[in-house]
Amino acid sequence: MSSRTLSRRLYLLGLLALGGCGFAPVYGEDNVLRGQITFETRDTVPGFRLRERLEQRLGVTEVPAYVLRAQITDRRRSLAITTSGDNQRFNVLGTVTWVLTHATTGETLASGRHETFTSYAATGSTTATQAAETDATARLSVALADMIVSRLLLLAPGLPR
Repeated sequence: MSSRTLSRRLYLLGLLALGGCGFAPVYGEDNVLRGQITFETRDTVPGFRLRERLEQRLGVTEVPAYVLRAQITDRRRSLAITTSGDNQRFNVLGTVTWVLTHATTGETLASGRHETFTSYAATGSTTATQAAETDATARLSVALADMIVSRLLLLAPGLPR
């Protein structure tokens, strides 16, 4: 028996074992939190984008089991300054703090704080720079929402129903 045939058999046996033990991908469409959480964020552009991404990843609910309240803040920092004093590159630093509560009892089940950043160049026209800044802020909100989702999916098996 060749090592290639043996490798294929071991691979198939491993897949069979995973299926038999109830393995399910955490990022699949059927995750346990899908459609279970209502999201509350500030009525700002970053807050809207954060809520939009959370709803994309975890679904929209009509009768929530949980409530997630999140506050996102961002700030800009100059990275590249020319000898004439012009800023050519900026970092957008973002922080999100969140609390997950039970929708019925109000009990705090989990909380967290995540930070990340993204950058944009300010080397084009004013319009191009504004578009780059808007895009960077959108990317920041998506990244922070994805961090929240990753944490929630890890916590999901221990959450009360």
